[in-house]
Amino acid sequence: MMSLYLFSLFNGLVMGQAIFLVAAGLTLAFGIMKIFNFAHGAFFMIGAYVAHALTGQEAASLPLFLGAAFAAAIVVGAMGVATDLVVFRRLAGVPTEYTLIAAFSVMLLASGGAELVFGQGIHAIYPPAALGGLIQMGIPISVYSIFIVGAGVVAFLVLEIGLNRLWFGKLIQAVARDPWMSDVAGLRVQRIKLISVAISFALAGLAGGLLVANQSLSLDLGHSYLLLAFCAVIVGGLGSVKGAFFAAILFGLADSLNYILLPTMPGVAVYALLIVLVLIRPQGFYPELSQ
Repeated sequence: MMSLYLFSLFNGLVMGQAIFLVAAGLTLAFGIMKIFNFAHGAFFMIGAYVAHALTGQEAASLPLFLGAAFAAAIVVGAMGVATDLVVFRRLAGVPTEYTLIAAFSVMLLASGGAELVFGQGIHAIYPPAALGGLIQMGIPISVYSIFIVGAGVVAFLVLEIGLNRLWFGKLIQAVARDPWMSDVAGLRVQRIKLISVAISFALAGLAGGLLVANQSLSLDLGHSYLLLAFCAVIVGGLGSVKGAFFAAILFGLADSLNYILLPTMPGVAVYALLIVLVLIRPQGFYPELSQ
């Protein structure tokens, strides 16, 4: 029985890191554009399809697998730039409901385009041989699961250090908090916003490429993570990478333990945790860029 709980806890940690990989770009997008990007899940799904198109059912090597994930990030990042120039930038200053409708429309357009390009088939994707084995640590742990945990931690450290220690990250935070004053101070606000949007979309594509082997690849892939990613962003503090990281772990653990403690009510632990945390701390764990 103890091994079952240990296995569930580890799966929850893996799920939490997977949620964070998706939520990282989402929380950065909110911090810069101040909108909930409903299209984020669709671009995450497109990133997974791009990586699959480059590697096939199983990547021949780890460098090819990682290269395909970064290629997916570049493709989706470029799509994000186009989306910002054509849609989001034109809606700057309008009421929030219009940008939400626009984001939802972009999601439908991206999903429809993916269906036309990649088809409706469901694909079984396998990690490369270097990530395909098992390690016995009291419980069987897959190497790919350890890779996902490591990828989530690396993504968190890069974003946290980049936003809080590097000069460009501080420019992003300045523009996010007060774009008018940043413009008065001589910063190129629109250029910084565009680069930031490209990074947020690229993170969605990178997450898709890294997580493509974690489940079946289909047009519904984005939906499986998007709701949990939104929960992590809300509870973590709108715009906070640190908050999204810790919140994602909590929701991953709740979702995993739910299948053991309440197997007949899947998902109820996640929603209960969301309600409790929002009631206790409605502003989120670390409301940084949203201040």
